Amino acid sequence: MIMLTKTSYFRMVHEEDMATHVGASRTPQEVMEHYVSMYIHGNLGKACIPDTIPNRVTDHTCPSGGPLSPSLTTPLPPLDITVAEQQQLGYMPLRDDYEIEYDQDAETLISGLSVNYDDDDVEIELKRAHVDMYVRKLKERQRRKNIARDYNLVPAFLGKDKKEKEKTPKRKITKEEKELRLKLRPLYQFMSCKEFEDFFENMHKERILRAKIRELQRYRRNGITKMEESAEYEAARHKREKRKENKNIASSKRGKEEGKDGEFAAIENLPGFELLSDREKVLCSSLNLSPARYVTVKTIIIKDHLQKRQGIPSKSRLPSYLDKVLKKRILNFLTESGWISRDAS
Repeated sequence: MIMLTKTSYFRMVHEEDMATHVGASRTPQEVMEHYVSMYIHGNLGKACIPDTIPNRVTDHTCPSGGPLSPSLTTPLPPLDITVAEQQQLGYMPLRDDYEIEYDQDAETLISGLSVNYDDDDVEIELKRAHVDMYVRKLKERQRRKNIARDYNLVPAFLGKDKKEKEKTPKRKITKEEKELRLKLRPLYQFMSCKEFEDFFENMHKERILRAKIRELQRYRRNGITKMEESAEYEAARHKREKRKENKNIASSKRGKEEGKDGEFAAIENLPGFELLSDREKVLCSSLNLSPARYVTVKTIIIKDHLQKRQGIPSKSRLPSYLDKVLKKRILNFLTESGWISRDAS
């Protein structure tokens, strides 16, 4: 007994109806061949029927490489590392697994599950939810492995990336760019390594272009409309800045000298100022002591010191304006300068 499908049955009936309508001169098979050759493969069919019929089934799953893509659980090729490095990482190359994985206890969600014939609908849905949670954890674990593999985090941990960077030197990255790269590090999980590097290079190009635009706008504000004129303008600007810098240096030096002279303004016109050394000038200015009085006190102290060293008894007759604080400061200064010994002070 010949079994006919519904489609073939209606097709056969349709061919017989067309043959009956055309007449007894054509068989149903000839009518069908004429229809296909003239209307489907003919000019009308070529104009109305596309060569490739698009697939109208919409894929509602995540794209390849997305956060929940099914391709995330596809194992990667094993890492090219030595046995000692494998032991250091706890890496098993044949399984592409580590002894300690992300979310190490994820398997506990399904380790105790079992399918029973007497489970009701709620229990079945609960077990399905556990399996779905476990699959999501596996995908997240694989996603993290993919990120580590894409950004060469394992060689970076083992110190191999430094050797590769030395072999293929790139442009020098500034401190600001390093800080920016650290700020953009959370984007690693959403972009591949190549996409991130292109994004970072585009940001660098953007900064260069913005600086160039500001430079051109500055030229325009200064009346420069041709690039040939910019070289002369930059040379003149460099000279102006150099003169301004030299002027600032000269004014700062002059200010220091004036400040130094102004430090002794209170005593420089008094008698005996020219007899003092620079340190003695600073001492007299800090003690608010006139140079003549300082010379008098210095002479008395040194004379008494010499008499004591020669064994001649002497009675110190210091001036009345010299209090204990001034005397101590002057004695310490003379001792540090080597005029008198420490036992005398």
